Amino acid sequence: MKKLVLIIVLLQLFSSAGAQYVATPLVFADKAFRDGNYYEAAYYYKKAFDVLDRADPSMPYRSKGQKRPRTRAADPIYLAYQIGESYRLYYDFVPAAAWYRRVLDAGANQQYPLARLWHGVCLRTDQHFDEAISELENFIKNYSGDKKYLDIAQKELKDCRFAKKQYGSPLQIDITMMKGSFNLGGSDYAVSYGAREFYFTSSRIVNSQGKHLNNVFVSGKNDRDNFSMVTFPDEGAGKVVEYGTPSLCKSGTRMYFTRWYKKTEGQTVHEIAVSNLANGQWSKPRTLNGQVNVDAFDAQQPFVTPDGKKLLFVSNRPGGMGGDDIWQSDLNEQGDALNSTNLGAAINTPSDEQAPWYDDATGKLAFSSKGLVGLGGFDLYVSYNHMGQWTKPKNMGYPINSAKDDLYYMPDQDDSHKFYLSSDRSSGCCLNIFEVYQKELSRDTIAQIAGRILDCDSAHLLAGVRVSLVDSITRDRVSSVITDGQSPYMLAVLDFKNYQLGFEKSGYFTRFIPVKNAVEVEGDSARLNMDVCLKPFKIDKPIALKNILYDYNKATLRPESKIALDTLVSILHDNPKIRVELSSHTDSVGGDAYNLKLSQARAQSCVDYILSKGITEDRIYAMGYGKKKPIAPNSFPDGKDNPVGRQLNRRTEFKVKEAE
Repeated sequence: MKKLVLIIVLLQLFSSAGAQYVATPLVFADKAFRDGNYYEAAYYYKKAFDVLDRADPSMPYRSKGQKRPRTRAADPIYLAYQIGESYRLYYDFVPAAAWYRRVLDAGANQQYPLARLWHGVCLRTDQHFDEAISELENFIKNYSGDKKYLDIAQKELKDCRFAKKQYGSPLQIDITMMKGSFNLGGSDYAVSYGAREFYFTSSRIVNSQGKHLNNVFVSGKNDRDNFSMVTFPDEGAGKVVEYGTPSLCKSGTRMYFTRWYKKTEGQTVHEIAVSNLANGQWSKPRTLNGQVNVDAFDAQQPFVTPDGKKLLFVSNRPGGMGGDDIWQSDLNEQGDALNSTNLGAAINTPSDEQAPWYDDATGKLAFSSKGLVGLGGFDLYVSYNHMGQWTKPKNMGYPINSAKDDLYYMPDQDDSHKFYLSSDRSSGCCLNIFEVYQKELSRDTIAQIAGRILDCDSAHLLAGVRVSLVDSITRDRVSSVITDGQSPYMLAVLDFKNYQLGFEKSGYFTRFIPVKNAVEVEGDSARLNMDVCLKPFKIDKPIALKNILYDYNKATLRPESKIALDTLVSILHDNPKIRVELSSHTDSVGGDAYNLKLSQARAQSCVDYILSKGITEDRIYAMGYGKKKPIAPNSFPDGKDNPVGRQLNRRTEFKVKEAE
């Protein structure tokens, strides 16, 4: 109650202070927000809020007795929400979260129901996954407005859960921001190669311009501290044109890139152009034809294959899956597009896909997406083209991906264990270029993973278990062995990169375990010991879940119960083809109808928790049996109470109904 009174008093003080001043900043703020100038909007909304928060000598008093018109300047909740919106839309999520928090703490959730959604999103970008999950679940439970926002919340919830898992088992890579002449101010992104040159895009201030504009820069492949801006012939006096995301054919004499500028009415046009290099000079850019650039729609982020015969690009043109999609065109000898084809629903989603890279020899496609489950924002994915069909995209994992935007994958030309990406993970506003190295042991080192596999119930060594080394990103099986039930399994590898160990045997639950980071190195050998046990199961045979506890006469799970249920969640994740029944049982105290209802509610509370962890409804269902199926006597033969027996009967179980 004291907190509520304090909020009301503060709002009254804000309102009375604001009544003395003209809210001039609000006019500028609202206009900047409508125009999409969110950085400017945040500045003026904050200034308007400060007028309410303290006496501001820069704002003039009204003449005595003059009535002040009613404006939103007297509403600190509106201002706080708009400040949060402005920061979020400018991709500055940390301060945005703080301002959304103000709105929620003031009890204005009904007035601004989306504040909780965006607060959860901002928390996710700052890697506060548990808090974000709580906010998103709260929003989903209580929001009854536009379905598109519920869809956003559901997607964000999946991303948070996926991210928690990824952050708990990072890939064995090193990722560092490029130093030297890179990441010096503004954005640096979109690495590409020419014949012997290293290209990238930067919005750094150039002396002749005096402001942040995107341009293409080039440096020597082995001398990257000496760079220069690529210049094109003048495109017209007074026309401010920006250039970025270059892609060059293998010869380095033809460059495709995005250029963008504002039309007279203020609309920004993004289009793909091409320029040719002759005698050390780039030709005047030529806009590609209507197969690529469609009037009133954007085309951007081209990628040309080294042979110059195929172009991948991004467009929001009609005929796609929604948002920005990845398209491809065949090119003629002059570099013009002959056709255009959407990569289809296997790659594109109703949200945005961007920044394609493609290896025609292997059929490997790397791209970024906001529409697939990931760690948040744009994540990098890999898919392969087999006989004209794209494989299901695989998330590249953490720390390649982060909770923010990750785009523009580009392998290093000389080192197969190195590639580049662009990310704003270390910035409040801008993309930076990162170098990514695959960790590996010395090429002279022989690395081994070894261990024993036991039956979890009997502790006996198991024979016939298939142990596989699995690539965490592609899910491909790298190598495997079959255990003989006598000696430890052993797998030889050259490194401990992004691997999991998979353990499979008929009649047992499959397990996947991340390969640990710690390696015992002895001379020229390295060894990692990993002993595991596998849990057996039979169709329709109950398996008890211990420590599933409830308060008396209630179906609400205690916190310690969720730990036990997480074991079943892991089993369901590792065994995607099984379907289970989760059942709850009671002792004999109470009537049949009462116990049946209570047990059903308790079983359902367990299932609801498991569904919240990303398991689909078609794989698990709740069943309450009341006191119908005791496993021990509830009383002794003489009729006296048997407390041990009743405790055994108050149990939660699951059983596998289908395994294929």
